[in-house]
Amino acid sequence: MLETLRKAFKIKDIRSRIFYTFLMLIVIRIGSQLPLPGVNGEVIANWFASQGADGLNFFNAITGGSFEQMSVFALNITPYITSSIIMQLLTIAIPKLEEMQKDGEDGRKKIAEITRYVTVVLALIQATAMAIGFGRSNYLDKFDALHVIMMVTSLTAGSAVLMWIGERITEKGVGNGISIVLTINIISRIPEDLMTLYTQFIKNAPNVGNAIIAALVILAVILVTVVFVIILQDGQRKIPVQYSKKIQGRKQVGGQSSHIPLKVNTAGVIPIIFAQSIMQFPVVIATIMGKGNGTGIGSKILHGLSQSYWCNPEQPIYSIGLVVYIILVVAFAYFYTSITFNPLEIANNMKRQGGFIPGIRPGKPTSDYLTKILNYIVFVGAVGLTIVAVIPIFFNGIFNANVSFGGTSIIIIVGVIIETLKQIESQMLVRYYKGFLND
Repeated sequence: MLETLRKAFKIKDIRSRIFYTFLMLIVIRIGSQLPLPGVNGEVIANWFASQGADGLNFFNAITGGSFEQMSVFALNITPYITSSIIMQLLTIAIPKLEEMQKDGEDGRKKIAEITRYVTVVLALIQATAMAIGFGRSNYLDKFDALHVIMMVTSLTAGSAVLMWIGERITEKGVGNGISIVLTINIISRIPEDLMTLYTQFIKNAPNVGNAIIAALVILAVILVTVVFVIILQDGQRKIPVQYSKKIQGRKQVGGQSSHIPLKVNTAGVIPIIFAQSIMQFPVVIATIMGKGNGTGIGSKILHGLSQSYWCNPEQPIYSIGLVVYIILVVAFAYFYTSITFNPLEIANNMKRQGGFIPGIRPGKPTSDYLTKILNYIVFVGAVGLTIVAVIPIFFNGIFNANVSFGGTSIIIIVGVIIETLKQIESQMLVRYYKGFLND
């Protein structure tokens, strides 16, 4: 990784792209500290602490602490992420959108434009709900139309600005801009979380021996999780493909061998985000509205949906929510893979191009074979995702290690770093060949 960066800085164009990305990240972190007008930041911070961040830890992590500080970037890019997921689902359901997606660069630009509009609409809805909820709970300086409009406008504009910055990073920087914005937000929270772990388990340990053991356990859990995520992200099954030889004029072409790379973690972190969104949405709404702290059946259901109560030996009944969470992760892994990878389409394309999998007949047998392999790989990937997601939840429940980053955050960080480095390497390779041809 360091060698790749060292070589990248020797190329002027890539060096400029990296520098541009770095400047945009500085702008993001500055914006994350700007207070939202009309909101009492101290009151919000105290409210957040009093809730134990129940149901809000992950949301606060992906906003880089902006939500807890209630800055102009409090919504961050969560509306854009939601909008992108909605558009991906609608592309499968609406034939016209599916045609746009297959219509090359122009079609993708139209879908991207629609995604921006949906992002703004979602940001308006979320900002309005947040402003009204906080206003009714007396968290605003004044609860009147002017303050609500000011808060909604600021939050929506902040989300739109971050979306614009992400797109500019993709165009003029390195890597996927939206992913990098999300990653820098999560990374910004890690030092504070590590300090929390240090204070809780090392500094306040009864003796030096226990402190050393605690430090080794924390380090081992983090390292094992990171290594496991790297293996999960890079793991793939290569399906060999052979292309038939064809006669064109007096020449014989084709006959080359290739492969179809099927990633073990085909759906990435999307299944976890889907599952967490579904389970935490009622918890977040109830928390903002000041509900869910009672002893009734509704409060118990909300506790079961919240990760803060899972794996707690004193209240094992709430761990039923963890079982539901695991089922949702596996189900969404299959669902998302089914809408992004079509074995029948792959098989038909191979047949048209004269390609076949050795030992498998072209057409439907190839499609059935790919489906069988894909189902196996998706299950392995879903189990791996579940393990990564459950490890931090287990330690949080058993040892009350309340931190905002977890398996999901590590998957996002590792995945984005790997993809960004690969993109830098590909850009270096392109420039190497251009220089070679010019010589």
